[in-house]
Amino acid sequence: MSELAAAVAAAVRAAQPHATAVTVAVARGEAEEVHCHGRLGHEPTAPPCTADTVFELGSVTKTFTALLLADMAVRGELALDDPVEDRLPRHWRPARVRSSEPIRLLHLATHTSGLSRLPPGLLASALPAWSSNPYAAYGDEQLRDGLARTTVRGTPGSRFRYSNYGVALLGRALAETAGIPYEQLLAERICRPLGLRSTGCAPNTPGRAVGHRRGRALPPWRIPGLPGAGAVRAGGADLLRYLRLHLDGAEGELGAAARDVQRSRLRLPHSTDRIGLVWMHRRSGDRDLYFHSGGTRGFTAFVGFSPEGSAAVAALANTGPALNGRFVQAGYEVLRAVSRAG
Repeated sequence: MSELAAAVAAAVRAAQPHATAVTVAVARGEAEEVHCHGRLGHEPTAPPCTADTVFELGSVTKTFTALLLADMAVRGELALDDPVEDRLPRHWRPARVRSSEPIRLLHLATHTSGLSRLPPGLLASALPAWSSNPYAAYGDEQLRDGLARTTVRGTPGSRFRYSNYGVALLGRALAETAGIPYEQLLAERICRPLGLRSTGCAPNTPGRAVGHRRGRALPPWRIPGLPGAGAVRAGGADLLRYLRLHLDGAEGELGAAARDVQRSRLRLPHSTDRIGLVWMHRRSGDRDLYFHSGGTRGFTAFVGFSPEGSAAVAALANTGPALNGRFVQAGYEVLRAVSRAG
């Protein structure tokens, strides 16, 4: 078995025993392979997994939000250095920042805003549905109220601290600037231009896999107040089209935006890894690897690409993330293998 085939097989094994559907999509040069395993649920009559089977992406959503940010910057609709409070609704009170440096859009996209991982008030609303749909009761009004209760004690831009809250706020700022909801902005600026057929934010997308946590089927993930941090879902074929944009150097605003998200912005603490706009960046041998993972209660996702290797990978499973991170690590190993083969 080739190294790549072995890595794909390892990714499928890593999703077991609770996943019923696994997709590993690979691009090498002009060639593409979408490996689909299992069915959309436990029932014997459940449809088989296909290249268009829709999986929840969790935090992989953040890479779409970063691309929207870069696209709007290329178009001149905003600047990365804009203070976020200038891009929010007028009646929203901004976070209190105990320094002279405001929170800027760039800080939100690099996890250096100083905001906490989750917004104030979310845990209280999440507890009744913690094991299934913890974000469902946290909407736009709760995000507005949480922002008014937020105090940032450090200096924005000075420290890396991963924040769902920060990227969710970024998504809200982008939607406000465009004057349309986040899901519509995603559809108009990314999905339609790239011909993405299965990608969107709707919870009950046709052809979706059923999420599972420890073998128990879960309802569709809902995250109404923080869509820019975790609402997107997609299939393997769509994700290859999305990742190819980052590889192929397309013309126009979207191509320029895809190049800009790859530009390293800072080095992560205690690591040689770096971060662009949301994307993590690691040097592996003579290859640059860009990657991000995500998870909801019932799904795990990994995406990555290597420009030098002309390689891209999306690994998707309909089971929640394991504490040992085996599936995400297996997806990363597929990326390493395909980047060396490319």
